[in-house]
Amino acid sequence: MNVSRRSFLTSTAAAIGAVGLTGGDGLAATPAVSPDLDGKIPFDGPHQAGVVTPGANEATFASLDAIALNRGQLASALEALSARARDLSQGTTARIGEVDDPPADSGTLGTVIAPDRLTVTISFGASLFDDRYGLARPDGLTTMPAFADDDLDPARCHGDVLLQICANRRDTVVHTLRELLRPVRDSFALRWTIDGFQSADRSPGAGGSRRNLFGFRDGTANPDIRDDALMNKLVWTPEGGTFQVVRVIRMHVEFWDRVGLREQETMIGRARDTGAPLGGKTEFQDPKLADDPKGERIAMDAHIRLAHDAGDGRIVRRGFNYHRGFDAAGQLDQGLIFVAFNQDIERQFATLQRKLAGEPMTDYITPVGGGYFYAPPGAARPGDWVGSPLFAT
Repeated sequence: MNVSRRSFLTSTAAAIGAVGLTGGDGLAATPAVSPDLDGKIPFDGPHQAGVVTPGANEATFASLDAIALNRGQLASALEALSARARDLSQGTTARIGEVDDPPADSGTLGTVIAPDRLTVTISFGASLFDDRYGLARPDGLTTMPAFADDDLDPARCHGDVLLQICANRRDTVVHTLRELLRPVRDSFALRWTIDGFQSADRSPGAGGSRRNLFGFRDGTANPDIRDDALMNKLVWTPEGGTFQVVRVIRMHVEFWDRVGLREQETMIGRARDTGAPLGGKTEFQDPKLADDPKGERIAMDAHIRLAHDAGDGRIVRRGFNYHRGFDAAGQLDQGLIFVAFNQDIERQFATLQRKLAGEPMTDYITPVGGGYFYAPPGAARPGDWVGSPLFAT
């Protein structure tokens, strides 16, 4: 066979490059990982990560419609999602194959993929439990209704599967979504996505809640996620799962910016600068609503009073801000991705939401999307996968 000098040199250079990048097992070389990217959260366990995990800086929520042809294909796709999520969350190395083959990884994070405190939470919507795959719907899972003051866009609601992807850096989240979808394109189709971020902690002291895009601290009254007994009461179902509520809430920021500070604080019931309940000094002190029965300090329709009076409606919140450019009218499309985890949606979230109906804040916010989802227990071990017990019967 005749080989030209140019083709010989080209193939030789490619071979040398491949040898230089890989070891004997076909893995890319492993340079040191920056310590601030090396945080690792276990994927396997009795509960899924990303529920009571301390908040990350960046997030993407991706809702998927199942297009798998049968129950077996669906199970295989869910198994592939867990396997890839496990690898990425624990840190891995891009595998180098034949030089003429498509790469097994996009390469957007380089050859060494650091964990970066990545969590992937996999949840299922009520629509997955129709008659297509013969799966039994978990008790308490329904389709999210339109509450008072909602203006839900069907294209931004519901879905068969929800992926909640959280990490400390945006490129980690973007890479993860791309790599999770790669092996399951024939089983799932994207329905809607939204990207979220946490504001930086700009408190003079440690421990203050982050701010939302109205400028107020958000999540002050969250239950203590370190209290296992409390989480068993409020979050985890008996089998170790939980119910996830996602609400995409547009904030009409231009309108809000024309409201006086005193009126803003009255609607919320807290001081904007410190986050303290009105009349108080620090963010986490008790608002002592019983000592103010006529609303002279904290208005009777203030957000924190209505939420406090919602009975057993306590939930664990993991909210993120979002920014999606602007609409056709030139108004900024910004807001809150409200995320709640609770043991019983009707008893907790829905009770709270109905209590807040008609509050003064509704003039400045509009829920436009989201849904209800069931997050099963975590995968028990490598080789197991999130949702496997649903296929056992």
